[in-house]
Formats: sequence, structure tokens, C-alpha cells
Amino acid sequence: MTIAIIGGTGPQGQGLALRFAIAGVPVALGSREGARAADIAAELTARLPDGAAVITGHDNVAAIRAADEMVILAVPFAAHEATLRALKPHLAGKVLVDIVVPLSPGDPKKVSMPPEGSATEAAQALLGDDIPVVGALHNVSARTLGTLDQPINCDILVCGNDLEARRKTMALIRRLGVEAYNAGDAQAARCIEAITPILIRINISKEVPFSHAGIRIWAPEH
Repeated sequence: MTIAIIGGTGPQGQGLALRFAIAGVPVALGSREGARAADIAAELTARLPDGAAVITGHDNVAAIRAADEMVILAVPFAAHEATLRALKPHLAGKVLVDIVVPLSPGDPKKVSMPPEGSATEAAQALLGDDIPVVGALHNVSARTLGTLDQPINCDILVCGNDLEARRKTMALIRRLGVEAYNAGDAQAARCIEAITPILIRINISKEVPFSHAGIRIWAPEH
């Protein structure tokens, strides 16, 4: 099953491409410039161990066409609406996994939600009900994804209005060796996306002895 990553030439998109390829999932990397995506795909391929799935580079539309069903959106929030408007005609029959967080311009320690309540809800409103949008992978740092000799150090919260699309997304994410939890409908993204600036604040604080931390859901010990 080939997946597409739109905005795949950015740090988080590259990290996801590497992780999925290592997990055996072929990746079509998408960018506005197909040649740049092809160059990045070649660089990422050089980092892959033997036996990994292939990473290829394309323009955004070609990447979507190469995907069997799952399309991950990993662009900056400033490009979120314009990218979705441009790609909407090509997303029929796909599931859009939106990992975008609306961080405040100039201050990533704060969030600036769109009128819809979250980036996930904004994407669903723009695309319409026929294209299911799932919010996921908001709270994983690009540095963590790109550090391939270490496991991903967090759980993943997944939300969206289409239950079957949520389940497909959770199954895909679990291939990365992490746990994914069903967090409910798209409105839950208001809470999930807002966790990211809190993590950024903690991770850059001089009062803690670590960086690039994530979140985990812990079961009771009794």
C-alpha cells in the first residue's frame, strides 16, 4: 500500500517518509516542485537500511495519484488552506491524514486556531464530507522522527468524523511501532493540536533535562 506525503520535503514529512519506508510502506513524496521532491527522495533513500520500501518523489498531484488511499498532509499551517484548495479535485476516494498544527506566527509556544476550531476541522469543512479527514501525528517532533536509531517516544491520538477512516489511520500508524488511540470526532483536534505548543514550551525550557519529548497514555498499575 503506497501512501502519499504532501509537504514531504519538510522536516516532519521527511521523517515520516523514512519511518514508513523502514516499516515496509512505500511512500510517494509530494512537493509543489516535483524535481525537488525527487532529489529529497533520493537523499532519503540513501539513509534507508536494506529491505526498506521505496521512497519516490513527485509533484503533489502525481503523489496523490500514486497513493492507494492514504494521503498525509504535512505543510506549514500558512500553506494549509491554499494547498487543500489546490488538491481538493484530486482527493476523491482518498483519506486525508492532516498532521498540521496552527502554531501562532512568530511564537510556536502558542496556538492560533482557525474559526472552525482546529486545522483538522478546517480541512474537513473545506473538502466536504465526501473526503474524510483524520487528524493525527500532531505531537511528534520532526527530530524524533528523523532519529532512526531510536524508537518513536510517544503515543498517537487520532480523531476525525469518519470512524472507518480513523481505524485505517490507526492501523497505518501502528506499523511505525507506536500505539494509536481513537480520540473521537474531529472536534477533539482542538485539544490534540493545542498540546503541541505546550510540548514545544516544555522541550525548550531550561528547567527540564530533555528535549523532543512526546506524550504517552499510561494504564493504571493496579
